[in-house]
Amino acid sequence: MNSTAGSLPIYVQIAELLVRDIAANRLIDGERLPPERDMAAGLGIAVGTLRKALAELEKRGLLERRQGSGNYIRAVSDPQSVYAMFRLELIEGGGLPTAEILSVVRREKPVDLPEFGTSSEAWRIRRLRRLSGKPAALEEIWLDAGIGAGFKVEDVSESLYLYYRQKLNLWIVRAEDRIGLGAVPEWRPAEFAMQTGAPVPQILRISQDQHGAKAEVSHTWFDPQIARYVARLK
Repeated sequence: MNSTAGSLPIYVQIAELLVRDIAANRLIDGERLPPERDMAAGLGIAVGTLRKALAELEKRGLLERRQGSGNYIRAVSDPQSVYAMFRLELIEGGGLPTAEILSVVRREKPVDLPEFGTSSEAWRIRRLRRLSGKPAALEEIWLDAGIGAGFKVEDVSESLYLYYRQKLNLWIVRAEDRIGLGAVPEWRPAEFAMQTGAPVPQILRISQDQHGAKAEVSHTWFDPQIARYVARLK
């Protein structure tokens, strides 16, 4: 685990990793976690960092700490995850999402995008997504320039939805995903294993804010050898 500028604190990364393992049933309700020192060693972090992560899970109702017995998983319907709307998982399930921003520019909206927002311009954000360190997906996100007023390139963080909430007072509360077949874009970085033009699963997402306005449109191309799209119904 590592923490770089704009990334989530390590203890939050660990908490989110465990949340996604619970969602994927890699950790099940009532399961006892390993002793804290063993668990911290396995994750490559300090015991103190792990305890902060476990405290975060306990606050969300996902962990029960029994004195003298250990830490036990409690599955709940709403884990309040930072990545609640991120639908990609490793093939084997779970995986911690991280993002590397490749470019951010403001430009005219392409004519082939679905209609969204009120401005003729949008912020285009291109990212490489990793799952537990594996290059899994490419993202091209378009945030309406009118709805995203106050957007500052230097402030963009790894978790865009968290950045939207904290800096722009913009809450993405609903999204429609359309899944089809696409091709790896020409701007792919070398770390992404699939070659430019190769056929890959593609997700078109149209996102709405807290006022019901279409605020954002994104394309995601993912490597099916590494990731899968998962939507769980409750």
